Amino acid sequence: MKPTLLVLAAGMGSRYGGLKQMDGLGPHEETIIDYSIYDAVASGFGKVVYIVREYFKEEFEKLVEKKYKNVKCVDGEPLQFVFVTQELDKIPQGYTVNPERQKPWGTAHAVLMAKDVINEPFAVINGDDYYGKDSFKILGDWCREHEGTKGAYCVIGFELDNTLSENGLVSRGICHYDSKRHLTDIVEHLNIGSDQDGVVTGDNTQTQEHVKLAAKDLCSMNMWGFTPDYFQKSEEVFKSFLEKSGQELKTEFYIPYAIDNMIKAGTATCDVLSTPSHWFGVTYKEDRPSVVAKFAELVEKGIYPSPLY
Repeated sequence: MKPTLLVLAAGMGSRYGGLKQMDGLGPHEETIIDYSIYDAVASGFGKVVYIVREYFKEEFEKLVEKKYKNVKCVDGEPLQFVFVTQELDKIPQGYTVNPERQKPWGTAHAVLMAKDVINEPFAVINGDDYYGKDSFKILGDWCREHEGTKGAYCVIGFELDNTLSENGLVSRGICHYDSKRHLTDIVEHLNIGSDQDGVVTGDNTQTQEHVKLAAKDLCSMNMWGFTPDYFQKSEEVFKSFLEKSGQELKTEFYIPYAIDNMIKAGTATCDVLSTPSHWFGVTYKEDRPSVVAKFAELVEKGIYPSPLY
């Protein structure tokens, strides 16, 4: 069984000022998605599902077709690609949208767009985040181990100090888990940064307190593993969400919200899997040069070929 990689690529990076998913950052204009797909293929994934917006779907498909036409899976079969669009009006039948709302419904809504094209365990990632080889290996192994199971999901936890930006404060969801490493809660913290002594602090959104954080705290960077029953469970949570918040203009349906509802309802567990990888991405424009330098360093160390494809 080859798991599927679902790439959330519908968002425009407002803070960065452009479509980050198409920005060439590698030595030969490779995008962050290119490196993620390279690592996923090496870890045994066999299909990539892109969640995009209708207005750039055609351009995106052409880029993908040109770039990946000769890419093979580990078993020699061609890597498969599917494109699915996320739009505001793609909601369950019988529910309505506030006519003044402009944005789609968030990451958990985006994942639901793929319910008709995925029938195997799958991973979810952001299109503009670099997760590292180890993370994909861990996630690929988890997906294969959970073929045929239901109600058992996972989140890849990155050590907090492996995710910070040198160019500004960040927001991170800190993972809380029990003795079995099952997720109990993801607590959003804002304004996270480290001082000159390396002390990491942030604002806990639950307690409204500015708190000290451990550098090795595990945080979610939106890298998940699901079995296909997730779609049905998530859609039920989405219906409840729409009944409660469907007429609001900005409230979004996020993956942690869906998972939290399932955990509290006793319909799912979520393993917290730690990774030694360093996360990086272009959160701010000022991050771009350092990301370019990091990819150049990875190539120089022989971790990636250049050109990648």
